[in-house]
Amino acid sequence: MSLGIYISVPFCRTKCTYCNFASDVFSRAIFDRYVDRISEDISSAQQIAQQMAARLEPEADSIFLGGGTPTILDPTQLQRLFAAILQNFKVASNAEITVECAPGTLTPPVLDGLLACGVNRVSLGVQSFIDAEAASIGRLHKRSVVLDDISRVRDAGISNINIDLIAGLPHQTAESWQESLAQTLAAGAPHVSVYMLEVDEDSRLGRELMAGGIRYHAYFVPDEDATADFYLAACEQLEAAGVAQYEISNFARAGSESRHNLKYWTRQPYLGFGVDAHSMLLSASSSTHAHRFSTSDILEKYVAASPLHKTLVSQAAVLEETFFLGLRLNRGVDLGEIAANFGEPALQNLRPAIAGLVADELLPQSGNFLRLTPRGRLLSNEVFQAFLGIGSGLLSF
Repeated sequence: MSLGIYISVPFCRTKCTYCNFASDVFSRAIFDRYVDRISEDISSAQQIAQQMAARLEPEADSIFLGGGTPTILDPTQLQRLFAAILQNFKVASNAEITVECAPGTLTPPVLDGLLACGVNRVSLGVQSFIDAEAASIGRLHKRSVVLDDISRVRDAGISNINIDLIAGLPHQTAESWQESLAQTLAAGAPHVSVYMLEVDEDSRLGRELMAGGIRYHAYFVPDEDATADFYLAACEQLEAAGVAQYEISNFARAGSESRHNLKYWTRQPYLGFGVDAHSMLLSASSSTHAHRFSTSDILEKYVAASPLHKTLVSQAAVLEETFFLGLRLNRGVDLGEIAANFGEPALQNLRPAIAGLVADELLPQSGNFLRLTPRGRLLSNEVFQAFLGIGSGLLSF
């Protein structure tokens, strides 16, 4: 089973108001130290796996640079990261190599550097094609910049492009959302990610909304019903245009699904480097256990080589993950596989929870498969919660 490699680059030109990731604006003086730290960790990957009692796959077939804004790094710094990977891993000849880009950061030298590193997929954090909406959340680009970036990326030979959109941004209306969807389809990107605005205490806009304030254009955020309508409209229109939904937030033309992200949802091994990077490797001693570990979400602590945080994923936890990760995918969860992997008694003990979700029209069953309904996708956190904490009581027979 091939490995996925993720590299976190937490640096941004500006901190978007909706962002709840471990990214921020930092002095460029720390960029070299950060690249050095990641390069050292990549060189120590085998030792890290041994410390975690995990098995490290020798070949990687997906590499993903996310953030933050990886393209804020200099081309030479990007090339050093890729050089470290190539020196320590066998990268498949057909590997999917993705870099997240903020529109406007793909300067000619950066784009040339990405091509030299073998990058063959670009993910653009557009969020909105409406300039006023983008500006309200701290994005620095305009629609014209996005369209120019897409054109230059294609001219450079990279056709595998993803466009990120967010439903529920300040000032967004049904009409403006339709304009963003229309522009996305006109751009012809084979992959689109549609996220509903998250309201939590980890972002400035989220905190303001929770407090009932008006800063960060919070007063102009659409209500939950409108945001849900925007999401459903995107599902319908993208599907009609041949960009089919394959995961709660992800849509693709046939053959353009994100290979890297599919590793997360199907519990394949992946190894993360950098601030707040997460990893999951299979156990070196058991085929039914895995090890998850993560780095610090504070830049200074990561650069200072703070210890990894480790979590053993027991067989019971694997069962839970199989449900709430698998249900994110439109193809759903195969109950036959559950019975084969965890035993028929485990499946029978799950039947009451499944029956309740089916009765609530969140989770219909078709043959051996469980899949979320459209309503279930809107209420997916409630569905997933039903499968948390149940595994420990199901595998004690």
